[in-house]
Amino acid sequence: MSDIIHLLPDSVANQIAAGEVIQRPASVVKELVENAIDAGATKITVQAKDSGRTFIQVTDNGKGMSPTDARMAFERHATSKIREANDLFAIRTMGFRGEALASIASVADVELKTRRHDDEVGTFIHISGSELISQEVISCSEGTTFMVKNLFFNVPARRKFLKSNNTELRHIISELQRVALATPEVGFSLYHNGTVVFELPAGNFRKRIVSLFGNSMNQSLVPVQTETSIARIFGFIGQPKFARRTFGEQYFFVNGRYMKHPFFHKAVIQGYEKILPPDLIPSYFICFEVDPGSIDINIHPTKTEIKFESESAVWQMLHAAVREALGKFNVGPSIDFDQEGNPGIPISPKSTDGLVFPSIQYNPNYNPFDSEPASVSYRKSGFSNSDSNLENWKDLYPSPMSDATFDVKPDDEVTQQQFFADTKDSSLAFDDSKKFIQLKNRYILTPVKSGLMVIDQRRAHQRILYEQFLSIMAHHEGVSQQLLFSQTIELNSSDAAILRSMFDDLNTIGFDIREFGPDTFILNGVPGVLGDIDAKGMIETFLEEFKSSVFDIKEKARERLACSLAKASAIEYGYQLSKEAVSCLIDSLFACQSPNYSPTGKPVVDIIPFDEFEKRMK
Repeated sequence: MSDIIHLLPDSVANQIAAGEVIQRPASVVKELVENAIDAGATKITVQAKDSGRTFIQVTDNGKGMSPTDARMAFERHATSKIREANDLFAIRTMGFRGEALASIASVADVELKTRRHDDEVGTFIHISGSELISQEVISCSEGTTFMVKNLFFNVPARRKFLKSNNTELRHIISELQRVALATPEVGFSLYHNGTVVFELPAGNFRKRIVSLFGNSMNQSLVPVQTETSIARIFGFIGQPKFARRTFGEQYFFVNGRYMKHPFFHKAVIQGYEKILPPDLIPSYFICFEVDPGSIDINIHPTKTEIKFESESAVWQMLHAAVREALGKFNVGPSIDFDQEGNPGIPISPKSTDGLVFPSIQYNPNYNPFDSEPASVSYRKSGFSNSDSNLENWKDLYPSPMSDATFDVKPDDEVTQQQFFADTKDSSLAFDDSKKFIQLKNRYILTPVKSGLMVIDQRRAHQRILYEQFLSIMAHHEGVSQQLLFSQTIELNSSDAAILRSMFDDLNTIGFDIREFGPDTFILNGVPGVLGDIDAKGMIETFLEEFKSSVFDIKEKARERLACSLAKASAIEYGYQLSKEAVSCLIDSLFACQSPNYSPTGKPVVDIIPFDEFEKRMK
């Protein structure tokens, strides 16, 4: 029997590795830009066409490569970053595994031009699908230029599952923002289809944040600084009043590398405890400097997940640093435990000699309901006037119901209708005409023939708005309700690209929104079906819902837009509805085509049968 185990060809092995390293065009940009930073570049330019599907070019002014190094760089596990296994515990470079260029060259057509500063000529290499096409001497500028064409040309399945151009461009912007924030001393430029997306000059950390997220971010930044033997933590957090409903301005960096860390995110969020509502997310840009030997950055193919040796200790440091920064800049409450005495309370003298206690002059005989002078009324009554007025107290508070009388009944004669009408529990309301109860300002209960119907009020409103938006987009009948005062919305480049791509559909629904500058928009009107709403907050919530939606934008773009808008615009839980609003909500819900489920497929209506009540009462 012949042997069945054999070595894979290099081209196949590289394509398998590329499946982990190169997931989309943004992965190519990330790897090439990180290599440029490791090469000592101070200026990096990225150009892309069709969101990187057909063309990506990364140019830097780094130290370049020799002809031999340029060819070796495309081999698997070829790297200049490490020499032995112990070097893995002292990594301070961005890349180190030597798979990036080999993976890119296995799924694309790659051209490389590079020249060292001391060389008179440079090197040109052309590789397509891991196959070397040519290598020759050329004249080129100092540094390195990579051109990646026709990404995934030989892996059609991977190319098929790429998202829309707007989505892929958003990922490129996001990856470049992360690298740019980690290296503010390096200048970056991004061009898409010949249009400038952003140009970031070299500067400090604060200037880089402001350059990326707008001038309004500058006034919201609060410095964070702490240092121990375990780690040094520095950076900025946002003031609570500038918190948003969307993610996108939350960044952690360790030793100059971007990372995701949900555990540390909780430390920051808990630092804002009792300062921010739970639906708002603060901005933060926090850097960690630790001993490279105390972290492991090789636990994930994209190196965005990092494991810390003293994770709990760093969590406590981060939480304390955030609380200290909020208190120091009078953003949140703080207590100075180092101050002697009782802070903020003056110490009284030991002797009260010479102190004059304040006195209040008042007329004890004054009666606002007596037509006679207060002194006369007081002498006549001799404190007995209060008793004589007991029988007339009702005249002071006339009933709001005209021509109506109110007779107090004994406790056992109070009717059920009066009980529900007079109850002070705002979480329970009863309407006898429609026979419904709003429970905990979350559910609507109403009896039906088979039992008790329970309606989730927020999901019901989502279903109603969802079908209204779809109908408006289908018939182009959107009516805009103009705002009394226009609102300015500043977004990061990624969210701005999303909003910009949906202008046509948003205007069809009834939004009046226009571009006002780089990543800045003016909101003049909202759809009339939304009524009175926090328009700016709704747009921010909508963007977050849109990014996390489960719909495939290629096939169901309008359904996804309508779903995200409905979720962002629907009433929140805890909102007490009037009986007219509840009646209108129920009638509108059962006029929908699919009243039983929300736009995301969650149940809206459920019926508890009478048999269930009988079982419980036995």
